[in-house]
Amino acid sequence: MQRRHFIASIAATTVVPGMSFAQDNSRPLRIVVPFPPGGSTDMVVRNLQDVLGRILSQPVVIENRAGAGGSIGMAEVARATDNLTLGVATLSTHGVNPAVLSKVPYDAIKDFVGVTELVKAPGVIVVNPKTLPVKDMAELVAYLKANPGKVSYATPGNGTIGHMWGELFKRATNTDMLHIPYRGAGPAINDVLGGQVPVYFDQVASSLAQINSGKLRAIAVSWPERLDVLPNVPTYAELGYKDINDPSWFGLVAPKSMPAAQVARIQKAVAAALKEDVVKQRMAAQGLYPTGTTTVAFTKQIETEIAKMKQVAAYAKIQID
Repeated sequence: MQRRHFIASIAATTVVPGMSFAQDNSRPLRIVVPFPPGGSTDMVVRNLQDVLGRILSQPVVIENRAGAGGSIGMAEVARATDNLTLGVATLSTHGVNPAVLSKVPYDAIKDFVGVTELVKAPGVIVVNPKTLPVKDMAELVAYLKANPGKVSYATPGNGTIGHMWGELFKRATNTDMLHIPYRGAGPAINDVLGGQVPVYFDQVASSLAQINSGKLRAIAVSWPERLDVLPNVPTYAELGYKDINDPSWFGLVAPKSMPAAQVARIQKAVAAALKEDVVKQRMAAQGLYPTGTTTVAFTKQIETEIAKMKQVAAYAKIQID
């Protein structure tokens, strides 16, 4: 009996140099989504939820803590000390926010460890074909140059990734558009669909249904090659705009205080979940591409993205108090 108890205790404890961590699978792993339900960020982790729970032999719960461009949810994750709380990091929360906000209630580098990148998410520029009847990039750029400052583009708000993509587009194409910030992606896309604003910078996952229905026309995507879900839409690089061909991404971060053994355990489970056919099929249907990078790689990626977004913010003079 004593031997069995000893073996069980070893199985429930992962040891790394200088640290031990007792695992309790009866308590749920909590993943905080710093944006409302139904969006791209939310969809990514819900695609994983059941499979990840099975692999970990542990309940996985998802909680939406939206507000302030993802800052409210990420601040909650940074403060967590239960070793069971993760956050979904995005290019907005761990790239754009530190670059454009004068005050952020968390330090995107010092307060977190990057557990793993989950997926790459291609970006897309779309137009409402009824209000701006351009068919391709050449026609769009020509129209913008002929009408400088007269065409507007919508974003979920000042300093959002859509705003940054819009500024990158303007710089790369040497064009000028009027930025119309909204309070969230929902109102922004509704006005684009309604014809009030003709251009929108989005992620493919969010706009795919409207593109397939013909309500929006996709002009270009940010991805190394043409997408299976949009085979007739060229990439920015294909059109000669390599500098704006980078996709967005979603990943998991943990509070810096989470034991390294727990971080490693979660990273390994997530990487395995992303390889399962059912997860890959769910992601592919939404224009998302699983990755499952290492903790070291993802932590470094966050640092790189912040530096890049600071350059864009300086160029476009974006600073939000």
